[in-house]
Amino acid sequence: MESYKQEFIEFMVDSNVLKFGDFTLKSGRKSPFFMNAGGYVTGTQLRKLGEYYAKAIHHNYGLDFDVLFGPAYKGIPLAVATAMAISELYGKDVKYCSNRKEEKDHGDTGILLGSPLKDGDRVVMIEDVTTSGKSIEETFPILKAQANVEIKGLIVSLNRMERGKGDKSALEEVRELYGFPTAAIVNMKEVTEHLYNKECGGRVVIDDALKAAIDAYYEQYGAK
Repeated sequence: MESYKQEFIEFMVDSNVLKFGDFTLKSGRKSPFFMNAGGYVTGTQLRKLGEYYAKAIHHNYGLDFDVLFGPAYKGIPLAVATAMAISELYGKDVKYCSNRKEEKDHGDTGILLGSPLKDGDRVVMIEDVTTSGKSIEETFPILKAQANVEIKGLIVSLNRMERGKGDKSALEEVRELYGFPTAAIVNMKEVTEHLYNKECGGRVVIDDALKAAIDAYYEQYGAK
C-alpha cells in the first residue's frame, strides 16, 4: 500500500473523522464504522487533507485537467484545499469551482462559485464519501448545463465498499451510470488491513472483536 494511503488512514483516525463502534446510518444500516468529513475543522487538518486528495488525484488521474469541482456544501473546502495543495506539491495551477444550493440573482450572479465553466474544460469532481450517488445525481446535470465539460473522474476520500442501490458499490454505480472513472484515497479493505491489531495513536483501533463485526457487516452489505 502506498505510504500516503497509510498516512491518510491514521490521519482520519487521529482527526476523529473515522470512528468505530455502533452507528445507524441514514440508510438504516447498523454499521461498525462511521466517517464524518465535517470533523476536519482546523487549518492544519484542511492543509493535510488537501495534500492527501492531491496525491490521490495525481495517482489516479494525473494532472491533465483544468477545474476541480466540489459539490456544495462539503465539497467547497475540499476543492479549495486540494487546488492549493496541487499548486504546492506539483506546481500546477488548477481552478476551483462549486455550486450554490440556491442561484444568486445579484452581484456575483449564477449558481456557481469560483471559476466559471466553459466548453472543453476538463473537470475532476471531489467529494468526501459517496454512499448512494445522490449528490452526483444532483450536481452532474448542473455541471453539464453550464458548459460542455469533460468529466475526467470523481475522487472521494473513502470507498465504503458496500452496496449502493443494487449489488455494486456506489462508486461503481456512478461510474457505470455516468461513464467517468471513480476512485478513492483509500477503501475500507485497506483501512482494515492497515489498522487490524496495530497501534494507532497509542491504541489498537481494530481488535479481533471489531474485525469480526466489520467482516459480518460486509457479509450482509458488501458490494459484489
